[in-house]
Amino acid sequence: MENLTSDNWREIVNKKLHFPPELILAIQEGNMAWVDSLLSLGDGIIRQLDESEDRLWREALNLSIRLGSEDIMTSLLLGVKFDFRQIHEALLVAVDTNQPRFVKHLLDRLDLEKGNKMDVRSFSMAIFDHSIDDSQFAPGVTPLTLACQKDLYEIVMMLTQRGHDIPLPHAISCTCLECNNGRQYDLLKFSLSRINTYRGIASRAYLSITSEDAMLSAFHLSKELRKLSKKEPEFKPQYLALEELCQEFAVELLGMCRNQSEVSTILNSAEGDSEDEELDEQTFEEGIPNLARLRLAVNYNQKQFVTHPICQQVLSSIWCGSLSGWRGSRTTWKLLVSLGIFLTMPVLCLIYWIAPKSKLGKLLKVPVIKFLLHSASYMWFLIALLTESIFMEIYRTEFASRNQNILHNSLHMVWVAGFFWFECKEVWIEGLKSYFLDLWNILDMMVLSMYLASFTLRILIMLKGYFLCQDSSTQELCDYFTNTVRENWRQEDPQLIAETLFAVTSMLSFTRLAYILPAHESLGTLQISMGRMIDDMMRFMFILMIIGTAFLCGINNIYVPYVISPHLGRLNETFNFLFWTMFGMANQGYVDMPDYALAEFVGRIFYGIFTLLIVIVLLNMLIAMISNSFQRIEDDADVEWKFARSKLYLSYFREGLTMPVPFNIIPSPKAFFYILRGIFQKICCCCQKKAPEYPPITSVSSNAMNSGGGQGEGRVPYRLQVTKALVHRYIEAARREFEESTRKDVGNRITELNKVVGRLHTEMKDFQQKLKWQNKGEPDQANILGKYIKGAKNNFRDFDKNEAMGCENVGLRFSTHPEEEKSKADEDVLMEEEEPESPVEIHPGEQSTAQTADE
Repeated sequence: MENLTSDNWREIVNKKLHFPPELILAIQEGNMAWVDSLLSLGDGIIRQLDESEDRLWREALNLSIRLGSEDIMTSLLLGVKFDFRQIHEALLVAVDTNQPRFVKHLLDRLDLEKGNKMDVRSFSMAIFDHSIDDSQFAPGVTPLTLACQKDLYEIVMMLTQRGHDIPLPHAISCTCLECNNGRQYDLLKFSLSRINTYRGIASRAYLSITSEDAMLSAFHLSKELRKLSKKEPEFKPQYLALEELCQEFAVELLGMCRNQSEVSTILNSAEGDSEDEELDEQTFEEGIPNLARLRLAVNYNQKQFVTHPICQQVLSSIWCGSLSGWRGSRTTWKLLVSLGIFLTMPVLCLIYWIAPKSKLGKLLKVPVIKFLLHSASYMWFLIALLTESIFMEIYRTEFASRNQNILHNSLHMVWVAGFFWFECKEVWIEGLKSYFLDLWNILDMMVLSMYLASFTLRILIMLKGYFLCQDSSTQELCDYFTNTVRENWRQEDPQLIAETLFAVTSMLSFTRLAYILPAHESLGTLQISMGRMIDDMMRFMFILMIIGTAFLCGINNIYVPYVISPHLGRLNETFNFLFWTMFGMANQGYVDMPDYALAEFVGRIFYGIFTLLIVIVLLNMLIAMISNSFQRIEDDADVEWKFARSKLYLSYFREGLTMPVPFNIIPSPKAFFYILRGIFQKICCCCQKKAPEYPPITSVSSNAMNSGGGQGEGRVPYRLQVTKALVHRYIEAARREFEESTRKDVGNRITELNKVVGRLHTEMKDFQQKLKWQNKGEPDQANILGKYIKGAKNNFRDFDKNEAMGCENVGLRFSTHPEEEKSKADEDVLMEEEEPESPVEIHPGEQSTAQTADE
């Protein structure tokens, strides 16, 4: 090197290094000296690569990583100038083969490249590089994304410490410059990059290591993935699979809780989000935790989390309260208690109104008793509706005229007023957004609105008739609203509308009774199945409406010019005819017109096609859809029922809704006390609740938890301590599971090897038996073969007990004893003696020479 001139140096530096064909073979053999000689590393100069051979150099570097040849990889990196793209693919290969040492080495190389303004965000821009099109990795896959997808916790931690992260993809409708460039450059690469990014973000390793609250992050990500599955239906299966993965991760974290304190902390805290803070502010009955995170899981439809045994145990214990024997009691006893509460409801409400803090008053606050009390109140409301219907039938003539007394059919309005006040308090407690998340609340608002509208119209008729009769100029209208018989009423008469609204609301009031069915397992499952069936019917009605309208117009237009058929030719008559045809209750002779053959023929064709499509195809399709929905509910009946029951339980944990309808409209002394206490607190700003102090979690290191000395501002909140403890346990459990699976994999390989050895032993025994029959006069050869078989068995004896059996990268070595060498030599002699006679003669001297060479 001392004799090199400046021109020679420039020639060496600027010369492109061509790929030597023998390099792949040298790497496969692990010949380090051969690799160094091929790369000409003696002068210490880093060679530039020829771009036309880029793929070959990548394969060489990747092969050294796959084979675990760290020295060869180091030589390649020191002697060859690899660019960012090649290092990127090599890093992916190191992550894919789970080799942390190689990953660290390559990351150190990337740290050197940062002097050339290399940023880790360049990984995400790899989709704009055509040179990676023939790579084995999908577009947009970064080292951190790949490590997260494989749940390689050690590598993920190493990459995050080096500054690598996974940026959250933009919204699907984003029109920023980066998203527009990605779509225009390659739409498929752009979409695959988004999917692979979400696969990394939704992985257990990424959520565990990068999130402060992994469980809460899993909830939010699950909700976002569910929305994306609807916005991008072409990738719906992938998004739903990731959403399921997030739910499973949250459930597994919950399963890491070890005591009731940790469970209470996890289920009651939901900090860090505006929606969670709203749930935190909602108050429950005294002694009942707010269960903010559990309610958040219900709102996010996290069925696996809510139906976990831990959550169900907490809910059941709160539901029964001090009545610990309620859960184990018999159904007969529960029915008797329910009947007693139904009959004595007014007395119980009076006692609670007078003394809410008494022993009986506190008993009525227990959620299960509160549920029975409210159910009894609703049953009395339905009885009132039935009573009014019976009175309307008895006094039919009076109710059919303008002379009806408004008090005779307005008893139900007492309950309606109570229900209205109940809903107002519920909106005040839960908030408007949370209130409308429950479809039952929307149904309640509709029913109450129709009840109030019906009652208002009746009041309006009475007042209008009274005021019109006071003026002599409006005597005609006075007679209409006071004395006109029903046959002369207009179609838009307020009383007709009021009666129609009352009939609809009466029907909906009885269907509202299905709300309490989830309290029972069998009835709750049927109620859920019925809801899914109604959803299927709504979607089916859209298709039925399209086909029905088409045939309605077609058949009606055929019979419009003819006045022969009284049942066809008018839209309303044609609609009735086609509607009852679906149920087989229409007369088929209506389509006959003997005097007009062409019109009759076309009408019959249309009617036949309609019957075929509606009656045979669509109705059977509806039956199949309903059966499929019912079967899906039955297959997952336990989860569906527990989730519905949990929502029912949570609705009775709220504070301030103990008094049932209609007694809740009576102001109680407790209400006045709460009003005065609230005013006093607003004025004095006192009686602030302090957060409870919890002991630190001993399962997490004190350095991570209490960096400030245990007390004061430096102490980590107890919620974060519990969360980090759960994540720490989860990672340790995942590592143990990985080691166990690796150990089982090695054990399976050894078992297969033992089977092969056993099969070889059997074949050799059969071969020995054949030799005994063929060469009975040659005992020496049989003895030699027996020695060989015995030596082979000794080689593999106690092989599975070897301590080095778990080393996958190290070859299995067997010790060779002198006796085994001798038996091997004897085997060679035996095989030579078994050779068939050859036409070429071998002299004894030559034979002994050959045997010596073989030995």
